[in-house]
Amino acid sequence: MATSSKAWLERIRPRSYGRKHGLVLLNGLAEQPESWYRNARFWGRYFDVHAPNLLAYEGDALHRRIREGLPITVDYLAEQLFIYLDQFVQSPPYHLVSSSLGGKVAIEFALKHPDLVSRLVLICPSGMGDEEKLPIMDGVKSHDHRKLIASVFHKPRHVDREMLSYYEKRFQSRRWKMGMIKTVKGTGDHVVRPKLPQLNKLTLLISGEFDRIVCPEVGRQAAREIPHGHYRCIPNCGHAPQIEKPSLINRLVVHFLTSPRPTSHPRFSQLILNKPSRVHS
Repeated sequence: MATSSKAWLERIRPRSYGRKHGLVLLNGLAEQPESWYRNARFWGRYFDVHAPNLLAYEGDALHRRIREGLPITVDYLAEQLFIYLDQFVQSPPYHLVSSSLGGKVAIEFALKHPDLVSRLVLICPSGMGDEEKLPIMDGVKSHDHRKLIASVFHKPRHVDREMLSYYEKRFQSRRWKMGMIKTVKGTGDHVVRPKLPQLNKLTLLISGEFDRIVCPEVGRQAAREIPHGHYRCIPNCGHAPQIEKPSLINRLVVHFLTSPRPTSHPRFSQLILNKPSRVHS
């Protein structure tokens, strides 16, 4: 009881000073703000949150690479992540929370730089070796943003109107669509499944029950191949549980990244009694 009371007190009145553990967010084909708009502020209570915008489809960096005839690959994105953290953050080790394509980047980064990574959360990660469906591309090719939304969400009503408006406008941009198409072509065939046994980090893999892009059963099987892997399937949602079920995902991620002995199915008390993550000097 004393521990619970202390946790509540620190949550309401946190200590005046203390470095929070670094948390890095890696988005999928949706761009950075559209991936984490229901999560980043909540996680900021507990972690020092960083959201490198590795995929900005209208950005100059991406289009310089396209003009030079170079592909947008997972290895390229992992290297960009290293440059960002090595030069502009410099506070390892980091927790990595990723979505879809970002899962490939997180796994490759963790394998190449294990000393920089603490724990991972992979939300509907692609690259698990199954045949991934990309109905999202049907929407891009037909200039219909509603197809993109329908491909990602089990219940599209969970999407804010502002987000719908954003994608409607982006679908009118040839530059934006070229950035997305080149990214899909450069990263789509990259498979990380054979490397999972080498991922010696505490890892939570989350699937959506009605994910139309990455099969939940494949995710369940993949989690078993990670030495310290945990698995959770979130009911009644599609490829973006962090948007469709933000309250659960927000607290589940905090629990998994802060608990000494995390579980994929924590009790209610474990979900609400979490303290800000501190870096011990």
